Amino acid sequence: MTEYFSDREPGPRARTKLEIEAPAWGGIVALVSRYVSNGGFGVDFPEDCPDGRGPVGTDSRTLGLAVRAEVPGIEWLPRADQLPRTPNILDFLEFCHEHVSDPIEGEFHRFFGHSHLAFDRDKGKVDFRAYVNRIFSRSGLAYTMEDTGRFTRLAAPVLDEELRAAVFETGDDTLDQLLEAARAKFLNPDPDSRREALEKLWDAWERLKTLEPGKNKRASAAALLDKTATEPTLRKVLEDEATALTNIGNTFRIRHSETTQVELAGDNHVDYLFHRALSLIQLCLRAR
Repeated sequence: MTEYFSDREPGPRARTKLEIEAPAWGGIVALVSRYVSNGGFGVDFPEDCPDGRGPVGTDSRTLGLAVRAEVPGIEWLPRADQLPRTPNILDFLEFCHEHVSDPIEGEFHRFFGHSHLAFDRDKGKVDFRAYVNRIFSRSGLAYTMEDTGRFTRLAAPVLDEELRAAVFETGDDTLDQLLEAARAKFLNPDPDSRREALEKLWDAWERLKTLEPGKNKRASAAALLDKTATEPTLRKVLEDEATALTNIGNTFRIRHSETTQVELAGDNHVDYLFHRALSLIQLCLRAR
């Protein structure tokens, strides 16, 4: 697949966008239309030879009925000038990945002027993912289609690499479960799931503060910070940060749902708070 000049110099653009815009949607429409035309969805939605010799293409009508049933919000055939919501587009692409194959032309049927098709599902899925991910990369979109055909969200580059490689073995099963839930939900494309990731991460922070010996939570948290930093000035900085995180969890709608809680206005704020809390948690875990 072509590597463009702007990918080589100065390098790929930052993938930070969370909303799919018209140019990327136009590329998706073109890609799906191509697979409809060449028979790439014919393995599951076949247009059959009138003589009964097997598939010769994609039955666009039955494919469209399935799309409407499984992916509300996507019209069939999709049009480049009608931009759906981003979650609907991601669902649509996951649906397409499930049913796409690489069509292989076989016997040419002279009477009808068509070729009978065989299909390679694995190659079709690999190629489809590669095209989708290139569209997303070139468009700066913060999603990637994994080998499973499911989308995950890309975090900031350093954090993304660390989160995907993370295996939490803290010695406390409950803490491990909370951190793993936070990791998985934060990488989910659904904005609501990323907000749930904050809740799990703050629960993990509260859990972590109780794991060191001490007569109460305050003493246990102090022992944790003592392990994390022995130099007095840095120890005070970490104590202030720990207090700030606790206050954030109590002030914003993260762990509580009272009407007095402050709503987080946007995804960027969710990302910021997640990064901030995770940094302190990781520092403390390494010290333990």
